[in-house]
Amino acid sequence: MSNDLFHLVRERIHILDGAMGTMIQRLKLDEAAVRGERFANHHKDLVRFSDLLCITRPDAISDIHYAYLESGADIVETNSFGASPIGMAEMELPEELTRDLNYAAVDCARKAVDRMRKKDPSRRCYVAGSIGPTTKQLAISTKVEDAANRDVDFLEMVASYKVQVAQLVEAGADLLLPETAIDTLNLKSCLVAIAEYFNESKRRIPVMVSATFGTGGRTFVSAQTVEAFWNSVSHFPMLSVGMNCAMGPDIMRPHIEELAKVTDVPISCHPNAGLPNSFGEYDLTPSRMADYIEDFARNGWLNIVGGCCGSTPDHIRAISERIRDIPPRVPPEPIVWTRLSGQEATTLRPETRFTMVGERTNVTGSKAFANLIRNDKFEEAVEVARQQVQNGATIIDINMDDALLDGVEAMTRYLRLIAGDSIVAAVPVMIDSSKWDVLLAGLQNVQGKAIVNSISLKDGQEEFLRKASIIRRYGAAVVVMAFDEKGQATETLEKARICKRAYDLLVNEVAFPPQDIIFDPNILTVATGIEEHDNYAVNFIEACRLIKQQCPGVKISGGVSNISFSFRGNEVVREAMHSAFLYHAIQAGMDMGIVNAGQLAVYEDIPKELLEHVEDVLLNRRSDSTERMLNLAETFKGSGTKKASGENLEWREKPVYDRLKHALIHGIDKFIESDTEEARVGCTRCLEVIEGPLMSAMGVVGDLFA
Repeated sequence: MSNDLFHLVRERIHILDGAMGTMIQRLKLDEAAVRGERFANHHKDLVRFSDLLCITRPDAISDIHYAYLESGADIVETNSFGASPIGMAEMELPEELTRDLNYAAVDCARKAVDRMRKKDPSRRCYVAGSIGPTTKQLAISTKVEDAANRDVDFLEMVASYKVQVAQLVEAGADLLLPETAIDTLNLKSCLVAIAEYFNESKRRIPVMVSATFGTGGRTFVSAQTVEAFWNSVSHFPMLSVGMNCAMGPDIMRPHIEELAKVTDVPISCHPNAGLPNSFGEYDLTPSRMADYIEDFARNGWLNIVGGCCGSTPDHIRAISERIRDIPPRVPPEPIVWTRLSGQEATTLRPETRFTMVGERTNVTGSKAFANLIRNDKFEEAVEVARQQVQNGATIIDINMDDALLDGVEAMTRYLRLIAGDSIVAAVPVMIDSSKWDVLLAGLQNVQGKAIVNSISLKDGQEEFLRKASIIRRYGAAVVVMAFDEKGQATETLEKARICKRAYDLLVNEVAFPPQDIIFDPNILTVATGIEEHDNYAVNFIEACRLIKQQCPGVKISGGVSNISFSFRGNEVVREAMHSAFLYHAIQAGMDMGIVNAGQLAVYEDIPKELLEHVEDVLLNRRSDSTERMLNLAETFKGSGTKKASGENLEWREKPVYDRLKHALIHGIDKFIESDTEEARVGCTRCLEVIEGPLMSAMGVVGDLFA
């Protein structure tokens, strides 16, 4: 019957109950009353652990549930918020007690539901197994002196949640409600536990998901925005997503509105009855709270609504009566975009031409970064990631594959450290490794929606599907290499064939959304002097077109620096090759690439002679293109571009209008006052300076941005 909820919450707004804690406080129970006989001799105070009342005062808990049902609630939450092994650790209660607590909690709620249905057989009421976040966090450190410290790890949280999930389901809960999530990584561990239990037990019930946001619209502890939070958990097949606690409905309003804009599943909310006053009491009256909730409902934002701290049966009755005839939110059709996240959301829309993935946090590609990690200079290594983001990287590629490193430990520590850096933590992470255990460690330490780089068919179809299923369970996107049992694809048709095979397996066998599949058709080095390598760039570009035709919805990526390995040490030529290659590959369908975000030349700025030679090599236009490029490269040796640098002053020899245009395009403000004054003197009106070189330059900036 609980599976009917998927349809029912789309037919009318369902009412959740109010605060269990508020009603328990009204009972004015002392320590002895909470303990009862069974726990009379426990060595720690238990008065704050109200879950225990399901065992010591079950009739009182059942009466509270019934009071909410009488007030109009359709769903009552079990009094099991802290009844997981880790949730009880603070009270030093034995882990075995979780079974008694969860079974008793479901029984208390079920007795109230049965009592209501006996009174009114037409009522359809449900028991939601409440799962709290515990006092542990996975996304942030609990020690100021050690940003990488965590009191518990991801798999320990999964194991703890799995115990509670199994007990709530087997005790007879109609649905599960992980709620008051203040740390998205913690919540993700709960969702993994639920998915694993469902898969192993072959039992499945609906799941509501509810997070807690602060006044700034970010998760209370781990600082994710509403959209970033949704991107992180949207992979999980849920009954609803919502928010609860922390604030009253007045403060919650803009955040629930934003959630309604980005999600395609039903929405729940159960806010506090305002913020607590100086006495810890909640002042928002039932009528006033109902005013706010009615506003939410009339705006089309709600499918399930109730109350959290401070709310009582009177609040639920007022809400129920006020929204009785208002239709529920109709979730929109899913928008098929690639949605990623760090603390901020990164959504790749159709108009997103190219996404830069910062490559310098890779021990295999950057000697400087590798030396920092090997020498245990992790704090300095975080600065490398920060520079990549500041230089324009939308995603950070992190690789710790080095024979001198413990890859799992290094990946774990680095991800935990960047989680505490507001600049780096804002963007999604690409977890890059050839080792599965390192990829898993990465997944277990990112709260946002990450990208796994990579898997392939190299080890066979069964292993490919196994890994893909786990990645999907963790909610990440995936890079798939054009590599199968026969080896790495180098020719256009082979690249496309392998990608199409992988696409069909992922979509049909794993239910992987196409927009979360990122193919890497292998960017291989050109100008090596080996004839069969001459067409490698062309093969990649043509493969992009074929893959986009045969695998609708996917993205295409690649390691851009691979193309220019033949010119290592000559950064000017390498930058020109990267920019020219991207110019053609993007037009063919390449969506993202792993690049050094701080060193990428503007295509239009590449000297014409160099560009001609570079494109001869990339597009394989001449049989002698490699030899000619090698000869020309000697005249272009240098350190390459430094973003927004004004060190090369050749442009200062140009006319003033050209100088103004160059400065605006490259963000150089050193000479702006003198150049603007020179231009003004030569004009009859000041406005001509704006309408002339400045507007002309802005047009170029717009084209380059596109």
